[in-house]
Formats: sequence, structure tokens, C-alpha cells
Amino acid sequence: MAEQSPPYWVLISVLFSSQPLTPSLAMTLHQVAYDLYRRGDAVQPVAGDLLTGKVHNLRKNVQMGAISGPAFEAEIETERGSGVVRFLLTRQGLEMMEAGMEAGPPQPPVPPRPKYLN
Repeated sequence: MAEQSPPYWVLISVLFSSQPLTPSLAMTLHQVAYDLYRRGDAVQPVAGDLLTGKVHNLRKNVQMGAISGPAFEAEIETERGSGVVRFLLTRQGLEMMEAGMEAGPPQPPVPPRPKYLN
């Protein structure tokens, strides 16, 4: 049986969005932000069937209630027009992604980070 990916609401928490987010748009933003987080880069373009734009790594951790994680901002163009999405990758989602990673090409080491409650 194929392993299913976790639902997007476990991986990403949207703080603000001027465009309605579909599950596929949320997962696209999550994947780009996760790549930025792992590499430590500042900006990465994002493109999909109905999406173009950039995702910016804000390089800070934010907390909203019991949810915390690294913050990102996306400037996007969709069929509904341009918009901005501010979001964070949840610690729970990051741990799930790191645990599920398969061995691939070597990646630069990620500096250790403090443990959070969530």
C-alpha cells in the first residue's frame, strides 16, 4: 500500500492570505518553503499549473498559540489575480517530513534548533 502524505493543515499554518488557498496550492507552497528551510536559502520561485510567484524565507520563528515554526511569505499570481500568503511550517509537520525522508543526494547540514512544545 502506498504511503499517503500528511494533510496540508498538519504541515502548514496560514497566518494571512489575500487569495483563497486550495489544498494543492497549500501543498505547493509547503514544498517550496520546506526546500528553502532545508537549504537555508532566502528566496525561491514557485510555479505550477495555476500558480507563479516567489516564496521568501523570513528566517525567523513565529508562534501562534500552540503552533510554532519558521515563517515564510509568498507573492503569488493565480487565475484569480495576484496575492500574498504569510504562513509558517509547523514543527509537527517538519518532524514528519524529516522522519519520512528517503536517502537521496547529500544535503547540507541543518544547524540544530531548540525543541519546542508542539
